[in-house]
Amino acid sequence: DVCSSDLQINRSREILEAFNIPIYDKSGFEADDMLGSIVEQLKKTSDLKIVIASGDLDTLQLVSGDDVIVFTPSRGIQEAVVYNEEKVNERYGFGPEFVTDFKALKGDPSDNIIGVKGIGDKTATNLIQKFGHIEKLYEELKKDRTKFVQAGFKERIIKLLEENEEEAIFSKTLAEIRK
Repeated sequence: DVCSSDLQINRSREILEAFNIPIYDKSGFEADDMLGSIVEQLKKTSDLKIVIASGDLDTLQLVSGDDVIVFTPSRGIQEAVVYNEEKVNERYGFGPEFVTDFKALKGDPSDNIIGVKGIGDKTATNLIQKFGHIEKLYEELKKDRTKFVQAGFKERIIKLLEENEEEAIFSKTLAEIRK
């Protein structure tokens, strides 16, 4: 009993092969991981400008200056956004290197990333802007929690961070595209 997604994948493979378009896959690796690995190899070995066409904003963590950009549909296929490093910064208030920290803090149900329950987009953004990567954030929190109070974070947020460190670190691991 073949399911319809298998039929779609097989049909897609046939079309790509007919147009002589290479197919990259490896058991146990998601498409994002394959993209990340290809991008990393190309960055090391060529001067190519890399354009990733994807509706998955997880790929924004791969953006690098104007050399690696993400082309993604915005409102349907008619409108698209091209994300270079500046555009990622404009959208989130931080660079591509913090996309996984953002997801680690706020979570992402579509990717089964739990994050820190009770922390949303705005708080996650503020935490990243003030403390950087979550590893540094937790280092600072253990050293001197008053820095968080001075930075304007309520006791409730500080407690959530303290109680959910393991979840946040694990969530970042889940959010990271393997390269």
